[in-house]
Amino acid sequence: MSEIRRQTIAALQVGTSVTITRTFTARDVDDFSVVTRDYNPIHFHPQFVELKGFRGRICHGLLVGSMLTEVGGQMAWLASGMNFRFKNPVYFNDTITCCVTLVAVDANCRAEASARFTNQNGETVIEASLFGVLPNHRERQALAEIAAGGPLPEPSQACPAD
Repeated sequence: MSEIRRQTIAALQVGTSVTITRTFTARDVDDFSVVTRDYNPIHFHPQFVELKGFRGRICHGLLVGSMLTEVGGQMAWLASGMNFRFKNPVYFNDTITCCVTLVAVDANCRAEASARFTNQNGETVIEASLFGVLPNHRERQALAEIAAGGPLPEPSQACPAD
């Protein structure tokens, strides 16, 4: 079980931060293009890249931003919105660290988080804000059951919501 899932089961709260790291490759860009049909020449054509003033082909911003789905998936976060500010390009083979911090959680588990993505040189490449719903007590119990390899609790056996 991931550390993020452990923290979620224990109950996430304002100030909780999680960090993940990933290196992006040309293969990632190729695969993302097939799924999204985004064939912007900035990702594929060296002459176009040169005209734009970049030192090499760059990754799709949303490919890099999709690191949030790993965090959200491990938190069982139901997203309702995301805002991105793309600050610097991510080149092939850059290693990106994404740090997500919960900045607000209300009584109904509605949450807001901020995220900062940095490259291996410590440069910020993306800043993001996220909005959504975190799992309530009953849902965290179900996550614990899933993590333990057991069945999900029946509705009649589930504890009341927070």
